Formats: sequence, C-alpha cells, structure tokens
Amino acid sequence: MKESIRIASGQGFWGDLPNAPINQVRKGPIDYLVMDYLAEVTMSIMQKQKIRNPEYGYARDFVGVVSEVLPDIAEKGIKVISNAGGVNPEACKDKILEAIEEQGYEDITVAVVDGDNILDHLDALIDEGHELANMETGEPVTTIKDELLSANVYFGCQPIVEALNKGADIVVTGRVTDTGLTLAPMVHEFDWSFDDYDKMSAGTIAGHIIECGAQVSGGNFTDWKQVDDFVDIGFPIIEAKPDGNFYVTKHEGTGGLVNEMTVKEQLMYEIGNPAEYITPDCIADFTSVHLESDGKNRVYVHGITGRPETDTYKISASYNDGYKLSSTLVYSWPDALEKAQKAGEILEGRAETLGLEFDEFRVEYVGVNGCSEKPISDELLDEDHEEVQIRVSVSGSNKEDLNRFGKEMAPLILTGPSGVTGFAGGRPKASGVVAYWPALLDKEAVSPRVRVF
Repeated sequence: MKESIRIASGQGFWGDLPNAPINQVRKGPIDYLVMDYLAEVTMSIMQKQKIRNPEYGYARDFVGVVSEVLPDIAEKGIKVISNAGGVNPEACKDKILEAIEEQGYEDITVAVVDGDNILDHLDALIDEGHELANMETGEPVTTIKDELLSANVYFGCQPIVEALNKGADIVVTGRVTDTGLTLAPMVHEFDWSFDDYDKMSAGTIAGHIIECGAQVSGGNFTDWKQVDDFVDIGFPIIEAKPDGNFYVTKHEGTGGLVNEMTVKEQLMYEIGNPAEYITPDCIADFTSVHLESDGKNRVYVHGITGRPETDTYKISASYNDGYKLSSTLVYSWPDALEKAQKAGEILEGRAETLGLEFDEFRVEYVGVNGCSEKPISDELLDEDHEEVQIRVSVSGSNKEDLNRFGKEMAPLILTGPSGVTGFAGGRPKASGVVAYWPALLDKEAVSPRVRVF
C-alpha cells in the first residue's frame, strides 16, 4: 500500500481552462488526474447533441486532453478518471482508443462505466411502480414524461473502483457523482472497505473540495485581492493518506492560492444540511471537518466522520419547459435610468397592444439593480448614472409570441427615449427552456456496467 497518492483536478466544468489538465500532468508529480465535466444542464445539452449526431453526446474536448497526455500516462503511470462520457461514453471511449492506436501505445487500457442513462427505460420503471416523483413538488414524472430530454442516475465510486481494480488506465463514465471521481482512487489504492463510512466520507469531502477546479485554489474567492497570480492559476491537488486524512495543495510555482479560507469557502459550496451530505457512497458530516494550515498553499484536513448511505439513487432529469427570449439596450446620461424605465414601459405596453401572452415579463437595469434586484427608489432615480443597460426577458409556452416580441426591440431605438445604443447581434429569437427534475430511485432498480478495453 502506498503511503500517499496525489489526485489532481484538471477540470471543474465543461468549458474550464483548456491547459489546466496538461499543466497538472506536467508541472509536478501526480498519480491521478480527475476531470469533472458534468452539471445538471450539461446532460440535456449532450442529449440534444446526440439526437442530432449519434456519435456526439460527450465532452469532445476530453479526447484532445487524453491525446495530449498519453505519453505521460505511458511513462509516468498516471491514471485518468472523468465523467466526460456524458450520455454517450461508448463514443467517447472509441475516440480515445483511436488516439491510443494512432500514437502506437499497446498497453493503455480504457474502461467505460455506464448504465446511468435511464431515459429509454422510464416506461418499464414506471410500470414497476417507480414514480420518480419530483423531490421538491412531489409530482410524478408522468406529468412531464413526454417532454423529457435526459434522465440519469448518479452512481457513486464503486463502478470506478471496479474499473481501476481491473487495471484500467483511463476511466470514462456517464453520470457519477462529482465526489466519486476522487473517492474511487483512494478506495482502490488504500483498499478501503465500502462500509468504512468515516474514510468514505473523508474521500467524499476531498472530492467535494476539488470538484470545481480552481475555485478552491484562488478562483472565485471572496478575498480575491490576496491572490497574486490569476494568469497561471494552479489547479488543486489532494494528497491523500491511507487513514483518510488528506492535504489540499497545488503544484509549486503556479499561481492561485490555497489556504484555510479558500478551502472553507469551497466546503460551503452547494451543500444543504452540512451534517448530512448525502451521496450514493455514504452520508458525510461536514461539521466534523478540521482544517489546519501546513505551510504555504497547503492545508491539512482531518477528523472527518460519516454514516451509511441511503437505499436510493438520486436521478437528475431535464425536460422542455417552454421558451425564453432576452435582449438588451443601453441608455446614456442624462436621466439614463429614467429613460431605461420608460423603455421597459413602452415594450410592455406594445406587447399588450399586440395581445402577446407571456408567463413572465421581466425588466432589469444593469448598473443599478441587475444583480441586487432591489426596487427602483427615488434615491436611485436621483443618482446621476452615466449609463444603464436595460435587459428585457420574457418567457412562455408560445414561441411565436416571444419571437413577435423580439421584433419590438430594435424599433425602440427610433421610437423611444433618446440616447440609446448597444443593440447588436441581430433580432433576438426565442430559445427553449430546460428545466430540472430531481427524483429518487431505489438502488435495486438499476445497476452500473463496467467494461475494460
């Protein structure tokens, strides 16, 4: 058993810094490169891509990354784990195998973890009595089934561990938990038992800390002025120990910042009850976390406890929920805010005259309340704004009404208040709204599949 392993985050989301995973592999020693590409909306985007082209549906950027680091995988023994497979891990695997063959490597193996996509099995699951009720509203999935775009199970670390145990060098998954990508190497390397819930929780929290990439190493940090170098920001690394304790750090000589506060901020990211962080692998207790600075850009994390997992998987589904349209104009001094308000009133009045129907008509004033959304007061009107951007958004089920409203934006330039600019990009058009449907499914109803090539 190794005394420690270094697990490097190379991607916090689909579209993160392209060079980050390359730098993680080349700027210092690591054992594992983990890359998180998926968010709830990402699955629906990938599903749409797969419908248009059966060979798509995965994070195609990932194949380029793997192609670039194949020499490092071969020479340094680095293993790569990623959920880049999206809704089509099979196609992703095929492209990676092509790259391996093109570069002449014969001993690099690729594993696929799938079985999470239940979109084509919903009718059978419903017939078996699984309502897949919305966790927030309690409605059964049948109310929106015909509008579904994607439906995926959040698997945990176990199928990834199986793939690593079978000798995989690169593991491509569909929808697994973000934390499972980091937990799996610890379980594999340290031979942890799946029912050692303190260690499973420690690995889960380690995964949570690095799942968003540089957000824990200086990016998006409240005290951002403490960060000396954003240009060459270093992505985080977990240095894990067999006892479940670990260090958060980054490569020497890289930018960014790792300290107790950057770690604490990331610990608070997207959690509900901190004492009950529920995953398929365990229930982690974030209130048990102890942090200690261990030198520059190095934080020691220990004392973590946890409890057994639940008997259900979380389902992440998405569905079509009408349409939206947004557009902007900029009004300049003098009376910039007053003119922008008048523009909003004009647009709303013209929509009513035309008989257009919306579920929501919304006007925001960027530069005044675009972020705070506070009501426009007399004090705000009295302020001497240099310019104000009006952002008008409408939503509804009638796409034609929204597109007709889009034709009203440009005419406002010559038929409304003066001092207007900033219209660009052509006439706005309605786009589909993708809504989120969270649900639970008994674990016995579905199983992951692991194959090694």
